[in-house]
Amino acid sequence: MRAVNVGICGLGTVGSGVFNVIERNQATLAARARHAINITHIGARRDNPACNVGATKVSRDIFAVVNDPEVDIVVELIGGLQPAKELVLQAIANGKHVITANKALIAEHGNELFAAAEEQRVQVVFEAAVAGGLPIIKVLREGLSANRIEWLAGIINGTGNFILTEMRATGRAFSDVLEEAQALGYAEADPRFDVEGIDAAHKLAILASIAFGIPLQFDKVYTEGIANVAPRDVRYAEELGYRIKHLGIARRVEEGIELRVHPTLIPQQRLIANVNGVMNAVLIEADAVGPTLYYGAGAGGEATASAVIADIVDVARTIDGGPEQRVPALAFHQHALSDAHILPIEEIRTAFYLRMSVVDEPGVLSGITKVFSDAGISIEAVIQKEPKKGAATATIILLTDVVQERHFQQTLAVLQELPAITEPLTTLRVESLDG
Repeated sequence: MRAVNVGICGLGTVGSGVFNVIERNQATLAARARHAINITHIGARRDNPACNVGATKVSRDIFAVVNDPEVDIVVELIGGLQPAKELVLQAIANGKHVITANKALIAEHGNELFAAAEEQRVQVVFEAAVAGGLPIIKVLREGLSANRIEWLAGIINGTGNFILTEMRATGRAFSDVLEEAQALGYAEADPRFDVEGIDAAHKLAILASIAFGIPLQFDKVYTEGIANVAPRDVRYAEELGYRIKHLGIARRVEEGIELRVHPTLIPQQRLIANVNGVMNAVLIEADAVGPTLYYGAGAGGEATASAVIADIVDVARTIDGGPEQRVPALAFHQHALSDAHILPIEEIRTAFYLRMSVVDEPGVLSGITKVFSDAGISIEAVIQKEPKKGAATATIILLTDVVQERHFQQTLAVLQELPAITEPLTTLRVESLDG
């Protein structure tokens, strides 16, 4: 069988990892793909000392790769939206299959890219776009294809998970741990995509599209970051038997589909609550197999390269087939769920953690519980912390039963007006993750 020629656009950490792993494992990959896999053209603005490309053709113009008639598969690893989108569309127009690790590109423009690929009868695949080396796209699309997916919850950003893990282990503040994450290379100089949840929202939109058969709808993902999580909330969560994780949650409910990213209290005994550091994990509830958990490295050069190369092998296996065998593995197909209602956050139902600073005087707690009683919201647990000696305020922590977000926010507005409340209220959502 003929060799399959691969062109790589971008020779950074992941690009060099792809080159090195393919060079190292050529015989194994050829046996699995039933084709020799050759990297014949690299588009990179500068060389990377992490890999020796030898005699491989290198162009400083990355578009030279997608316009090279000898290239069968284009691997896009430059990141960002432009010129990545233009590059991928040009590759598709040239009849080339595309593999990408670009979660922002897929989440925000995937619908357009898949439509173009279908018209040209080529594939656009993106295993590395979510959770690095963790093959979660293949799990949803292939391994669990017999199942109706009910919900999934994922730690899908390693930077945020590292920060929350260190805050729990050391008691340090968010800003302090963020500086350490930047020094270690886990967080960018501008960390907003990670700590504000945008990166996780991109990934969640992709996972939900595959899990529920809906178009990519990044703009409808409710997104909340971790900057406001305080060390004392991490401690109080532990006292209540919970840990705080930054979760992406997609859930099928009777009213529609929930898509949300936010800090979440989850029970300590859940396996996903014990995923620490920069690791990623995705918990999936499916009707036939039940709950399954997938854990692994969510980033890193060779870990992500592993997912990219798995896509190369998949595409290479079908590259000699007729057009009917090369229909792209789309993130969705237009069927009954494609118009499913994406619930706004006000319609979501969860339990809540609430921390209040109150005047230290008799009757305050009873006044607070009366507000909840009048609103019809059950209280599951209460902690009242003794004030420090000489302090005029005390801290009360509540866990509520499951309630609609809109109803809870209306109740908070009433609470905030109580004379005994001395500071803005702090809230976090709570998920049992048990069905």
